Amino acid sequence: MSEAGPFVVFANFLSDLAVDLDEGRVLAQWAQQAPRKAWLLRPGDVLITPVPLGRDFLRYVYDLTQVPAESVTVVEVPPAGAVPLARAVREAGLAEHVRALAGDRGAALLPTALDASAIAFARDLGLTVHPYPTVEAAEAALKTTMLLNTKAGFRETAAHLGMRLPEGRVCRRAEVEGVVREFLRGCEGVVVKPDRSAGGHGMRFLSREDLNGGASLALDTVGGPMGTWVVEERLDVAESVSVQLDTTPAGTRALFSGAMRTTLGSFTGYVSPLPASCADVAGELEAWGAALGGHLAGHGFAGPFGLDALVDARGEAYASESNIRRTATTTPHAMVTRLTKARAGATAAWSVAKGWTRRPFDFEGALGRLREHHLAFDPASGEGVVLYADAPPDGRSWRYAVIAGSAGDVREREAALAEALEFEVH
Repeated sequence: MSEAGPFVVFANFLSDLAVDLDEGRVLAQWAQQAPRKAWLLRPGDVLITPVPLGRDFLRYVYDLTQVPAESVTVVEVPPAGAVPLARAVREAGLAEHVRALAGDRGAALLPTALDASAIAFARDLGLTVHPYPTVEAAEAALKTTMLLNTKAGFRETAAHLGMRLPEGRVCRRAEVEGVVREFLRGCEGVVVKPDRSAGGHGMRFLSREDLNGGASLALDTVGGPMGTWVVEERLDVAESVSVQLDTTPAGTRALFSGAMRTTLGSFTGYVSPLPASCADVAGELEAWGAALGGHLAGHGFAGPFGLDALVDARGEAYASESNIRRTATTTPHAMVTRLTKARAGATAAWSVAKGWTRRPFDFEGALGRLREHHLAFDPASGEGVVLYADAPPDGRSWRYAVIAGSAGDVREREAALAEALEFEVH
């Protein structure tokens, strides 16, 4: 993120860019991550959030980022169901308030997802959409943005760009079971994915045993009765990896890469940089990302995006999907970069994950345990644990980041954190 601004940071997790708005429960869960956007705030910025942010958490963020609390504004939007955040702002009667906060200072909207409702919101408020020079330029990128956030759109583009892909086929919901049975005649397992999904929502991993005896295949409701799905041969996966990049008309640059932590295909965390076991695929991953960035720029897109891949047991990489938006790791990486900028150019190792405590804590209680065990982030050393997403509603499911000088140090601090907060084993 450049230092232009000020920004109206728009935490529109409730977006149809990644999954259907009918999937309200899933979108509401994702929206709980909105507090992490506070790490992007600079003096003069505004944050529009669909969930409230705790005072203790905000004080903690402002202290570590050295941003005066009175120099930023947080606008909390009351719940409005599974509707885009822009609509919720209007329904709450907050649009004029946001317009007044943005003023005539040349502010730009910084959305989590570039979707039609965010573009219309920016136009209504007289804002540009970062990093585009005009609202019209952002709108011109929307078609490609939507397409490349689908599994089918990615497979077609990735094949055209020469990426290695798992064997697969795109089909309608009614055809999925037949395609699965056909694939299973020639392979041991398949992965079934809804065309638009994020975080692994709706994915199924199937083997021949799952369809024995004439058992029918029950799919998630995502996508509706005519929805598009992708069936792929299941690889013998050693690592799930990603590279996060930024593209502009001047070119594409890799920002960082790492390994994703997943459970049955669902994203549960991330560690950067790439582990040594994946070093051989780093160059290919960045080359694929650069090719995709060039394609995106050629269709008007600008800004951050991610490319995910699977590394099989032989060490070969297969591209799996693209996320043409600010992803689950974009803001944590920006936070890590910001908090470690005083380390004289040293590259930090870091991880993000979630742990479940045996008993609930409020924010100050959890932070107090970190301090008691000498694990809390220390600005002087640029290392430690950051509670980057506020206290969870249940007081137990804590999102955290660990920042250290090496991957080994990250692992050690994570183990110490699990002991300090008494994490359950999941």
